Amino acid sequence: MERKVRILIAKPGLDGHDRGAKVIARGFRDAGFEVIYTGLHQTPEQIVAAAIQEDVDGIGLSILSGAHDYIFPEVIKLLKEKGAEDIVVFGGGIIPEEDIPALKQSGAKAIFIPGTPIEEAVKWVRENIKPRK
Repeated sequence: MERKVRILIAKPGLDGHDRGAKVIARGFRDAGFEVIYTGLHQTPEQIVAAAIQEDVDGIGLSILSGAHDYIFPEVIKLLKEKGAEDIVVFGGGIIPEEDIPALKQSGAKAIFIPGTPIEEAVKWVRENIKPRK
């Protein structure tokens, strides 16, 4: 029997608004994924360490602070340095649409903007993230 997809939901930086992260974490859990929520104020190093320790298949970054142009590339860089570049990075939050292409170019696989239905994010995870070997 194949194990469930494991997703780490991370709330990086100084932003204290975590309602969206909790909503998506619950939505993913209700859809049958295993979900680990890091809590507030995580550094990229803490996020990557938790992802490796928890053996996750994907990291969902929830960012409202405007630091997305630093956080996404930094998490992706650290995953590569740790030999864990097969962990899929995606995210959402308050991210200007004009910034999304650069985030995807840095290695983020999907960015969900406010108002995206949870079902759409669940469908994307089912189609794009499989349990790592």
